[in-house]
Amino acid sequence: MAQPQAGPRGEVDTAAAGADAPLWLPASGRRPARRRAAGQAAAALARARPALLAYAAVRTLGLAPALARTDRSALDLLAGRWDSAWYLLIAEQGYAGSCPAQGELCRYAFFPLYPVLIRTAAVLTPLPAPWAALLLSLTASGVAAWGVYAVAERCAGRRTAFVATVLWGVLPHAVVESMAYTESLFTALAAWALYAVLTGRWPAAGALACLAGLTRPTGIAVAAAVGVSALLALRARPLPRRPALALALAPLGWLGWVAWTGVRAGRWDGYFLVQRRWGSFVDGGAYTWDRLGRLFARPETPLSAAAVAAVLAGAAVLLVVCVLQRWPLPLLVHSGLTLLITVGGAGYFHSKGRFLLPAFALLLPVAAALGRARPGVRWAVLLPAAVVSGLFGGHLLLVAGHSP
Repeated sequence: MAQPQAGPRGEVDTAAAGADAPLWLPASGRRPARRRAAGQAAAALARARPALLAYAAVRTLGLAPALARTDRSALDLLAGRWDSAWYLLIAEQGYAGSCPAQGELCRYAFFPLYPVLIRTAAVLTPLPAPWAALLLSLTASGVAAWGVYAVAERCAGRRTAFVATVLWGVLPHAVVESMAYTESLFTALAAWALYAVLTGRWPAAGALACLAGLTRPTGIAVAAAVGVSALLALRARPLPRRPALALALAPLGWLGWVAWTGVRAGRWDGYFLVQRRWGSFVDGGAYTWDRLGRLFARPETPLSAAAVAAVLAGAAVLLVVCVLQRWPLPLLVHSGLTLLITVGGAGYFHSKGRFLLPAFALLLPVAAALGRARPGVRWAVLLPAAVVSGLFGGHLLLVAGHSP
């Protein structure tokens, strides 16, 4: 059985510790193990229920300003524009076709798992593709919130986990968690992959990382987090097979899609060529720093751009705090690489805030501090944050005029 673990501040949740023990049993013990695993999952969901209800409440509050100030339907507002439209097009028509500006293979910039799930849901249910896409994302956001809770509970206890879950739902760009975008699905896969690493479930960690690599470009950060942890586990003797399996599985999704795009393009760097045609490429952060510099050199700065600048600065500070507080290595690798990819890539400055939504582990120092605070102080922070997040989400949907 796994031993109770204390977080960087020493908070221990002994109720959760036993429930997180990996169950790798021989065939003779599989049936009891399955019953025990089902019981553990039910108990874990019961512990997370207050946080998940609070998350649902703040996300409902977050959508209210936009839905109240527009004549557009909720479906059109949340699943009919920008990246959502591209994923729906791919789900309905596939990857064939060209774009006026990006040329052939332009749709290959969008990773395949989400459109495949949309198409599958639309085929297996009476739902049209837009409803299937939106409901998939809303469901994934709940699973992601549970994953955030599970990771935080494992590292630092239930109070910290509750606050971390709510904080993830009130981030400036949290409106995307309620849209037909890939961030919710990707965060769900990333969170549970990290949880699987923390609890020693290596095959699950590798499989989830593989799926994350089929969902977003930053899936490589999830693969790296699983891979580094697996490499450390492989130092044991005799050589453990399960970490080796996770190490092999983790990067396959990302590498497979990049390789397939290269095959379709007839050149090894076909995926990166497609991304460059969209204006997205690695430049070491030159574009990001240039845009940040311009923000402070102009008399009027758009609210959305100022928010992105604040999110990037806050993420950098929180990453340093996470390192100093010695949060678990898989979380540091995932969050650090996600931030590095976000800052180091050119293009789409206005979207860099949502690119960081999956780096939920950066919220843990704040969540731990609020978890130790008195309830009045805690809610005095969380409730205004939910209101501001909702107002900013409405601004992104109705005013900003570009993809969040």
